[in-house]
Amino acid sequence: MRLLSRLMPRERRFFDLFDAHVGFVVEGSTVLADLLRGFDDAGRRDERIARIQQLERQADQVTRDTVALLHKTFVTPLDRDDIHRLISRMDDVLDMIEDAAEALVLYDIQQLTPEACELADLLRECCRNMQQAVGLLSNMDEATRVLALCHEIDSLESRADRVMRAAVSRLFREEADVRQLIKLETIYQLLESATDQCENVANIIEGVVLENA
Repeated sequence: MRLLSRLMPRERRFFDLFDAHVGFVVEGSTVLADLLRGFDDAGRRDERIARIQQLERQADQVTRDTVALLHKTFVTPLDRDDIHRLISRMDDVLDMIEDAAEALVLYDIQQLTPEACELADLLRECCRNMQQAVGLLSNMDEATRVLALCHEIDSLESRADRVMRAAVSRLFREEADVRQLIKLETIYQLLESATDQCENVANIIEGVVLENA
């Protein structure tokens, strides 16, 4: 019993780190959606991009802390590979969010479309569902709810894919400026790729639940 009590705090720390990281992801997706919705507000544009960059750095530190804890912990609450893959894939989501935000400046985007804003909103919803699923991972009694959240992320990713295809199709039909077409298509792809990364996280969570529930 003494051995078990010594191990439990270490085990709990993994879930605390997951929760901390996904919190940064959700805030990043929210700031990105606000950035796109309020893109005409040049005064806040740089502030929001800087906040996303700060969140990405904070999440990177959580990822490093998780990997360090993994090396120190003899008994882990989940499979070691699953822990590493989960924290890494969550980090990929925030990396894509940062890439999308920075691309707005890099490509000198002057005007955004409703489709870009819709993709950002879908991404934010994916991240919120991901946060709920991650928060329930420590309790396998919630397996059914976790799986439902994972399926909702899959559904949102499919919607984002459809929005992107329709948006690109409209670009090629209506946008006469080739440079603007290329810029916007890149933004669409980055946003949709971020939802793909959310789906990757959902797939890992689903696998963990099915293996451990």
